[in-house]
Amino acid sequence: MEYLDLDGEVPELRKPTFIAAFRGWNDAGEASTVAVRHLVEGWDAKQFASIDPEEFFDFTVTRPQIRVTDEGQRDLRWPRNRFYYHINDGGEEDIVLFIGTEPHLKWRAFSETIRGLFEQLDGSRLLTLGALVAATTHRRPPPVTGFSTEEDLNKRLESLTINRTRYEGPTGIVGALHDAWRRNGLQAASLWVGLPPYLGQAVNPRGALALLQEIDKLFAFAPDLSKLEEASRDFEQQVDDALVQSDEMRMYLAEMEKRIDSGVSGAGTPDLPPAGDLMGDLEAFLRKQRSE
Repeated sequence: MEYLDLDGEVPELRKPTFIAAFRGWNDAGEASTVAVRHLVEGWDAKQFASIDPEEFFDFTVTRPQIRVTDEGQRDLRWPRNRFYYHINDGGEEDIVLFIGTEPHLKWRAFSETIRGLFEQLDGSRLLTLGALVAATTHRRPPPVTGFSTEEDLNKRLESLTINRTRYEGPTGIVGALHDAWRRNGLQAASLWVGLPPYLGQAVNPRGALALLQEIDKLFAFAPDLSKLEEASRDFEQQVDDALVQSDEMRMYLAEMEKRIDSGVSGAGTPDLPPAGDLMGDLEAFLRKQRSE
């Protein structure tokens, strides 16, 4: 684990579940990283390690950021890949949380660094979170798909009507991680939430909430979700307000929701209105949200 930077001693944990999310290609609407950040903050989880970014990033693509401290000093911040831990007093297994940025280089070495820490801590399973564009709207419950290498967990997924993902095609660092776990006979699972195609890269709290609700049903260890529930209601209302003047978008949403309600959403989505028709209030909302 030559790329791992420890903040001190490795914590003593009980068969921890590793929950991981990555900014970038795997994270539409930042739903998965918002979900893990909510866990970190809700549990006041303690950082104990990070991955040195030097070997894994093209810094002309993902540039370090300059911040000015309260003392007026210029602080350089590199792409972050950090591990936190939470002692789960209400259960038999503790939790390691990982929030990262998808690396550009050396995916196998990056995956092996995480796997090395997982085995050092005698982890029980890896649970990755992701988000993608899907046939849904901002007014319908975000669909969640997933899979597990554990038979019992697969049955629980099925009981929650979480469909097994059938995706084939290009993958991100999450796919590389799961391949490393599979080749080493380790337990792993993944949950993915689907988000509307017309919201672009708007930060979507409804996606994060959907992921955490399913995690709580599966493992009964999500912290208080009330703030995220409130943010999700506000987000839905703000999008409704932004679209109220667009006849084209109302027609699109009505057709999409008709397909969802009839159970044929997987057959495809109606064509979005031309880009020009999506300007105005919706684009203003998205720009405002990005700036905030």
